[in-house]
Amino acid sequence: MHFIKKNYELLLAFVIFTAILGTHYPFYKAIILMLEFIVIIEVIKMISEFMKKKRLRLRYVIDVFIIFLTRDVIILATNPNKDYKEILFLLLVIFIFFLFRILAVQFSPALFKKRKNEKLS
Repeated sequence: MHFIKKNYELLLAFVIFTAILGTHYPFYKAIILMLEFIVIIEVIKMISEFMKKKRLRLRYVIDVFIIFLTRDVIILATNPNKDYKEILFLLLVIFIFFLFRILAVQFSPALFKKRKNEKLS
């Protein structure tokens, strides 16, 4: 029971994905739907943390954008009339967001406070 409470998002995603596969929905469309679902999960996590802690982590916002852009790349890549310039542009934007995410984790205020406390000790 503790496992279910701790990992309810994973369990819910598994149930929905199994239902999609059980209905013989095309796989690439199922992947697109799962990515949309992950975006929704990330937005809910972001809102939940904001309501609990009254702060918004930049990492969650960047994750939502990365997943949403990845979804767009998959949609464009499966389109018969591919626009390669648009796909490459989105991949460049995803790469830039990954750099922002690395910087957001590296220079997070919580990590800065932890390092400062370690230096003082």
